[in-house]
Amino acid sequence: MGLYAPPLHRTQDFEGNSMTQAKWNGVVLAESDDTIVVEGNHYFPRDALKAEFFEDSSNSSVCHWKGTAAYFDVVVDGKVNKGAAWYYPSPKPAASDIKDYVAFWRGVSVR
Repeated sequence: MGLYAPPLHRTQDFEGNSMTQAKWNGVVLAESDDTIVVEGNHYFPRDALKAEFFEDSSNSSVCHWKGTAAYFDVVVDGKVNKGAAWYYPSPKPAASDIKDYVAFWRGVSVR
């Protein structure tokens, strides 16, 4: 029996040109009209991130079907939201569409 991998969809395919934003502490961290939604999380293309708000984190985690995630700390006005963004640098085949895409949690608003 194979590993379960939920369907992925691109917001561009369903929502036209509506811009999706990730915000924390009143600052837009990322915005794109072409995110990929996986398990309810919007994954933004890496080039949609405003790099000045991100620092590498030593955190990692493992998903049985996506692979090993790496994290970024989000830093806005001297405030740090540790591990608030994650990505899969070398995703498993079922999640290959989200390579170089970044998702958010820990109080980051995505709309």
